[in-house]
Amino acid sequence: MVDTTRCAVALLALLLCAGCAGCAGTRAASEAGPPPGGPFDYQLGGAYEPTADVDTVVRDATAEPAEGRYSVCYVNGFQTQPQESARWEAEHPDLLLRGDDGEPVADPEWPDELLLDTSTPAGRAEVARVVGETVAGCAERGFDAVEFDNLDSHTRSGGRLTADDNLELASALVAGAHERGLAAAQKNAAELTGRAREEAGFDFAVAEECAAFDECAAYTDVYATVLVIEYPDTLDTPFDQVCEAPDTPATTILRDRGLLVPGDAKYLRRSC
Repeated sequence: MVDTTRCAVALLALLLCAGCAGCAGTRAASEAGPPPGGPFDYQLGGAYEPTADVDTVVRDATAEPAEGRYSVCYVNGFQTQPQESARWEAEHPDLLLRGDDGEPVADPEWPDELLLDTSTPAGRAEVARVVGETVAGCAERGFDAVEFDNLDSHTRSGGRLTADDNLELASALVAGAHERGLAAAQKNAAELTGRAREEAGFDFAVAEECAAFDECAAYTDVYATVLVIEYPDTLDTPFDQVCEAPDTPATTILRDRGLLVPGDAKYLRRSC
């Protein structure tokens, strides 16, 4: 009997990797992941020169990697970026999740971000192909890894998507990243860490507010490297005490909510 699940995953990975003959070869997770425990910076609000102690830098897919640092490329794998929503609507309307009224389903907290429809094998294959173009750009510019955001989009879908749907897409996205020589990071979704590692093949994790919501162990029990970002508006404990907690990874940083650049009055970055 043909294993249809394995075939579907293989097809998705093949579509995502198409056209990357010039990409770097696949690397093992142990070789490709960020330095364990090393200081990092989260620069999605704008790129700037990191401090001398920083080993790893996360930047948006539209930015250049940080020279001389392990560089992670942020990709919105399961929702549209705000500036890309109109393009998805114009060029890929069938890939947007639709509500009962036929309108795209938006993230309630980020209404400019539209949920991608991961509910069918054909839809996942096409989403993987389109998102794969962004991943290819990350590899071509010299990033070392990619972070796929919004793995938990199914929780905002009104029951139209499932965790299984998103993990199927994640498997293809991760496989495509690996084929391009990039490590792949799970972003948030603490409840899925075990399955995300075993089924999708993520190499490390990027976790927001895991200390604030007592979720860090869910990541560190599964991944050797977890990059943690906390924000002052959700921490009930002074940051110094957060750093002393046994479940807090040494990589943990405190950033301003807007992820602003140095020179802005509201810029904040502290590290454990």
